[in-house]
Amino acid sequence: MQESDQDLVERAKLAASGDTRAFDELVRRHQEKVLANCRYLSGSEHDAQDLAQEVFVKVYFGLKKFEARSQFGTWVQRIKINHCLNFLRGNKNVSKVDIQDPVTQMDPQTHLSPKAEKDLHTQDQRAQIQTILDEMPDTLRLPLIMRDLDELSYQEIADSLGIGLSATKMRIKRAREEFRERYDSGTKVGV
Repeated sequence: MQESDQDLVERAKLAASGDTRAFDELVRRHQEKVLANCRYLSGSEHDAQDLAQEVFVKVYFGLKKFEARSQFGTWVQRIKINHCLNFLRGNKNVSKVDIQDPVTQMDPQTHLSPKAEKDLHTQDQRAQIQTILDEMPDTLRLPLIMRDLDELSYQEIADSLGIGLSATKMRIKRAREEFRERYDSGTKVGV
């Protein structure tokens, strides 16, 4: 029988210094979702890896303060969302590199290994989803991700973003419509 997150949290809190087995199991259980959400929020695989690692560092050092008023996963989501929002606010003036640019294509770091080309259809879909999300304004993209990927309530989203509940609902509705329209019209990567 698998231990619950709550049991692992209690074991991690009581563990001797240097014993991270319980915490490591919590990370293993939640890392894929945190990484995927960081990827969608940041729009960058490299940044997502760093953000996810930073989220778990914050979780580790904040674990003693976790009072279990919510599920562990919900608490981790809140930390992730706040951390990613702070990252996005700090990187508004960062420019992105166009991978279609011939100079960029000449750079060996932009080429995929044969292993990375495996399961191309799934990667294309993910890339299409990421492109659509990247093209959406933050005012629509962030609430959509928080609702549909993080499964936060409308009120939690409103509180996190500092906007009203009706504005949150409207933004999510508009974001879903815009996403669906772009996806159905076949928006392709690099178009």
